[in-house]
This record gives sequence, C-alpha cells and structure tokens, in this order.
Amino acid sequence: MCGISGCFGKFEPGLVDAMNAAQVYRGPDGKGSFVGPGIALGHVRLAILDLSEAAAQPMRSSDGRYVLTFNGEIYNFKELREDLEARGHRFVSTGDTEVLLRGLMEFGYRFVEKLNGIFAFALWDGLERELFLARDGLGVKPLYYSTVPSGFLFASELKALLACREVRRDLDKRALHYHLAYLWCPAPDTVLEAVKKVEPGEAIIVRGGRIARRWYFYDLPYGKPPLEGTERSLSSELSVKVESAVRRQLVADVRVGAFLSGGLDSSSIAAMMHKINPDEAARCYSIGFGDERDVEGNPADLPYARKVALHLGADLQVLEVRPDMIRHLGRMLFHLDEPQADPAPINALLIAERARADGVKVLMSGAGGDDVFSGYRRHWALQRERLWSWLPRSCKRKLATFAGRAMDGDVHGAWATRTLARRAAKLFAYADLPDDERLISYFYWSTDGLRRSLYAPALAAELENVETAEPLLRSLSRIPGEPGRLNRMLYLEGKHFLADHNLNYTDKVSMAAGVEVRVPLVDVDLVEYAARIPMNLKQKGGIGKSIFKKAMEAYLPREVIYRKKSGFGAPLRRWLRHELRPIVDDVLSQPSLRKRGLFDPAAVSRLIELDRCGRVDGAYTIFSLLCTEMWCRMFVDVPVPQLRS
Repeated sequence: MCGISGCFGKFEPGLVDAMNAAQVYRGPDGKGSFVGPGIALGHVRLAILDLSEAAAQPMRSSDGRYVLTFNGEIYNFKELREDLEARGHRFVSTGDTEVLLRGLMEFGYRFVEKLNGIFAFALWDGLERELFLARDGLGVKPLYYSTVPSGFLFASELKALLACREVRRDLDKRALHYHLAYLWCPAPDTVLEAVKKVEPGEAIIVRGGRIARRWYFYDLPYGKPPLEGTERSLSSELSVKVESAVRRQLVADVRVGAFLSGGLDSSSIAAMMHKINPDEAARCYSIGFGDERDVEGNPADLPYARKVALHLGADLQVLEVRPDMIRHLGRMLFHLDEPQADPAPINALLIAERARADGVKVLMSGAGGDDVFSGYRRHWALQRERLWSWLPRSCKRKLATFAGRAMDGDVHGAWATRTLARRAAKLFAYADLPDDERLISYFYWSTDGLRRSLYAPALAAELENVETAEPLLRSLSRIPGEPGRLNRMLYLEGKHFLADHNLNYTDKVSMAAGVEVRVPLVDVDLVEYAARIPMNLKQKGGIGKSIFKKAMEAYLPREVIYRKKSGFGAPLRRWLRHELRPIVDDVLSQPSLRKRGLFDPAAVSRLIELDRCGRVDGAYTIFSLLCTEMWCRMFVDVPVPQLRS
C-alpha cells in the first residue's frame, strides 16, 4: 500500500516531489521518484510485503525500458510468479511489485486481467513513450487524473494533483448536484471540473500527454446464469469461498488485525481469521458509544462485538465514541479528498490511528458484504414492491405526492423524529417513477424538489436540465442481460456506492494513518460466485444476506448472525441539533452562503429550522451542505489544500 503520482508532458522540475509530499502520509516507510525526458513518476511507500530495498519503487526493468509505480496488493502473486519463473524470469525481490512489472513485460497490458488484488498503478514504457494506468475491478484503490495544457497528471489522491498550479479549482456543478442527491459523487466525476477518477476496472493509455485509449478490463459479473444447487450446498460452497478469500488476503510481512463492529460481515472475517490461525488471538478494534443505547433506530454494536470476541478468543480493543469526536470532522474531510457527507469515516480514522499506534499495519475489513450479498434496507424494500406495485398509476402518484410533501416539510408535525415514518416517506416518495429510475431513487437522500430549492438562482438555472439519475442510468445500460431488479441494484451498489463511497473513505482515512485495509468480501473470485447466487437466496423473505448467514452458522453465534441490521455510523441527527449546532450556524450562515454563491441562504435556513423542529429529516442534506462548504474552504479557496480549524 502506497501513494503513487506522476506527470507526462512539459511540467516544471520538482512537481513530482511536491505531489509525493502532498500524500506523504500514505507512505511513511520511504519515498522515491523517477524522472526522464517529459515523464516523472513518484511513490511513497507503506511496506507490507518484502520490506527490503529490493522492493522499493518506482521499480525499473533491468533494461531500463519500463518503470512501474504501484499502490496495492496482488493476492495471487505467488501463483503468477511461478508461471513467470517457468517462462525464464528471475526475481531479485520476494514481493508482488516485481511480479506485476515482469508480468506486464511478459504478457503486455492484458496481464491486468490475471490479477486478483486491489491496485492502482502506472507503467511507463520508455521505448513506446506511453503510460499505462489501471485500477482494480472493485475500485478498492483510488486513482485520480487531470489533463492540463502542459500534459497529463495522475495520483492516488486528488490533493496531490493540486500541487500543479495548472489544475483549475472550478467546481463541476453537475457533480455537486449528484453529491447533494447521493452524498457521494459517481465516477468518473469529482466536484472539480479538472479532476476525474479512473473508474473501477478501467485501463487508460496516455501518449503525448493526452489520453489515447481507454477501456474496461473488468466489470461486475451480473447477467450470468444463476448457480444450480440447494441452499445447503451453495451455502457450504460459499463458506469455502469466504475462507479462501480471507486466507489469500492474510499474506503479509507485518502484523495484521481486523475491524470488528459486531455485525455479520466483520464478524465473519474475524471468524475465518480464527479458523485459519486458531492459536493466534487476532487484534480486533471496535467503536462503542458510552451508554450502549440504540443509535437513531440502529441497535448498539458493541455488545455483539464483545460476544464475537469472546467466542473467538480475539483481543478486542474498544474506542469509545464521545460527542467531542466531531472535532475530527475537518481532518476527515481533508483526507477524504471529496466532500462525502457521512460521519462514519471518523470512526475508521480513529481505529486506524489506534491500530498503527499498536504496531498493526494491516486491518481486515468486512466492507462490501451488504453490497455483494444484499444486506441494506433498500434491498428489502425493493423486494417488497410487489405488495403495492399493482396499484393504479394514479394511486402511486398520490402516494408519491404525499410522501414527497412530507419529506419536504409540507406536512405538519414532528413525524421525521419517528424512524418508521421517516423510512416510509422515503420509500413512497418515488413510487410513480419508471422501474430503473425508481430503483435508483433508493440511493437519494432528499427529493429533487427540495434539492433544487436550495440552489442560488444562477445555479438552479444552470442545473435545470440535469437529470439526477443520469450517471447511474448510464451504468445500468452496461448490463442489459440482467433482468433481476435486485441484481441490478447490487450492480449499482458495487459500481458506485461501494467504490465511490465506502471503499473511497476506507482507503483514504486508513492510509492517512499509515494503515492498509483489506476487504476479503469483495475478492474478485468471491464476487464472481456471489453474483450468480439466486436472488431468492440473498433476500429470503424478510432476511437479508440469507445465504451468507447460512454459510456462517458453523462459525458464529446465531444471535450475532441473525441480529437486527445496524450501521457503522454515528448519531448525526443528534449531533446536528446539539454538538454540531454552532458549526452549522457558522459555516452555513447567510453571509457565508452568500459569499460562496452556490446555495440560497433563506432556503438553507428554512431547511435547518424544519429539521430542528422535526418536520423534515434533513440531517444528511444539511451535513452535505456543511461538508461542501468546509471542503471548498480547504481545497478551493487556498493555493495548497490544508486543514482548517
């Protein structure tokens, strides 16, 4: 795990060193650069495999033609190495970087299709004078790029690109609109017009400082025939697949620990770690709220984490969440690079910092389990649509109108403080939309009318014809052979919510602490299998992740497996009305909003007031506005991105 960067074109000397410096925390164990005519590659190293200098980067081929800068882990590198050795290659290091370099030399760019791992890398071919970039199929590792007059730039983090003065800070207004709807921005866009994301499973060839070709070498494997077999046989096979994924990802030359929330996903990873190494008490980390009460309708996690730790004999370290943890909000936004509106990254950041202090450089995470096996409430709600989808369109329209009015604050009463009423309103606010658009609407956090009412007049006019669903509709067009609505939603989960939100923040905040996070539940072999599990075994009646729960029955207590769904979050609604209230009133004050010119001060004030009196559930929309303004102050208003107090 590392930070990579580079520039291809006519750039100022020393730029790659400045890019390295901007993300130096990603590589506390070393740094390096390669500079040639018109090309510079940078690397900051977090040493996990082969800690010697033989694995230092950028790594050059013996003939000097190829130079590689690589961030990530190739989990099947030992098998790939054996094949390359059989073809005559002789290695001087023991890690995966040299395997990647020699594989690309031997097989060309198609070698990327052989990789099982998490990666973002750039390969320079000095003979052909072309740059090849690729990002892993699930998007675990980030990769940003920008094309400017002087050429092409890339980096692991957006802030590293801003070391180049040619990268403009103009906001992408469409992306801002998407961010307000989803709380994250769908790839390839970012909130800066000049910066894009390499998409998961995408490869790019750059020649002459300009993109010459791009293609997808991997896509989520939906649209294939479902697996045959009984629930018992498939759950048994699934448990083997999960164990294999965990075993592959335990390979390291440093100490490995794990997140342990007490939910099914992280508990399953811990259980497989125990099965593989039964004599080793895994160091696990959990977040706990002091009173262990339910958090905004979600059951407390910590009691279950303790049960799992006791069951497995794990060494559980608990970080207590206090109201003052919100003081880390600025740090969180700085490291995220994008104004994602979710407080959960603060939890991950604090755990990663604690792990690093304990000498743990790798953490195993259960991220992706809900996205692969169908564990979110929206999956349950989607399957329940059959209970009301037969209604005449006129009835659906009336339902949608009333629910939308409730979400916008036009229905009196403090209904938004009641969890079930809040969720019901969100469920029916889009009841009259066509199938795919209704499916996408499950990812929205506010109504289109409310969002657009918050914009200043000029921005509202500019965004008038922007369709909120467009980027996700574009993604759905890539799987025409998948008729199942649940699988279509799971495709969007993996393609966007997982990659653009969960995996993005997991990588950024853990690497900010110099810790690598591995995610076995999105191992490519496991995902290939899970995508073909029949939908009725993923969502079985009212049980989400049913087949996964069956697979784990031999390893975990039933009360952990079949507990009520929770989330890795924080009491945001309470924070906004109490601990965060002074920050909201300051950052989203009328003078502040008028100065920025994006949002209408009166409309934002009304939303805040309606949320505080319980007439709307505006917490995440307000938090999105707050994060956007704070992010702009860090990344747009100053020459070099910096933390603001």
